[in-house]
Amino acid sequence: MTINRPGLPGDLPSAEVLWARWALVAVLEATAKDERAGRHRTGTWVDDQGLHLDDSGCTWWGFARRGEGRYVLFGEDESSGVKWHRPPVDMLVGAPDWLPHEQLRDLLSGNELGCVYWYENGAWTRAPYPASLDDDGLDCGMSRFVDRKDVLRTIADEDHAAVPAHDAETLLGHAEAYRLSPALLMSLITAPDWREPDRPAMTGALELAGLHRA
Repeated sequence: MTINRPGLPGDLPSAEVLWARWALVAVLEATAKDERAGRHRTGTWVDDQGLHLDDSGCTWWGFARRGEGRYVLFGEDESSGVKWHRPPVDMLVGAPDWLPHEQLRDLLSGNELGCVYWYENGAWTRAPYPASLDDDGLDCGMSRFVDRKDVLRTIADEDHAAVPAHDAETLLGHAEAYRLSPALLMSLITAPDWREPDRPAMTGALELAGLHRA
């Protein structure tokens, strides 16, 4: 799946699918050590505020549930030209009142926000962009979760589950169906000698992510 520059709402999969893919990577990366890092944490993770991605340099993103069927995606990649555009682009034009407006306005005031997308009634929406805007950062920031093949490669690599392709497909398929139990997760993941999975942290992240619906 290709993301346009700037992004279009139709470039993103459903919020539920995007959540499942992102959350699975967060679960596989979870460690107690990273959890203790607090606000200085980097990588991909889940907490009680939602999903996060931060490489401590070029890109950071947040993804949060805002009630039944409602989600907000916001963040910045260095490729985004939104906050530098003149005249300024109001990223919250048309935004519903259920968005975390105080948080978003705070990020805007600190010149830290590159784009905002929201999801409701089965569809993504964002503010309108001027024709002169070249990029909002969605491609560089989110393509890793939008392209399913990229997600499968990430799951299978040695920094994550270190599994064969068919097991990566099983993990992702169950995550996308919200049927990923702790037992199935632990039965499939392996690791090289230098990286022992932090199973308690991963199980806790799985619960927070909500990828196993009874």
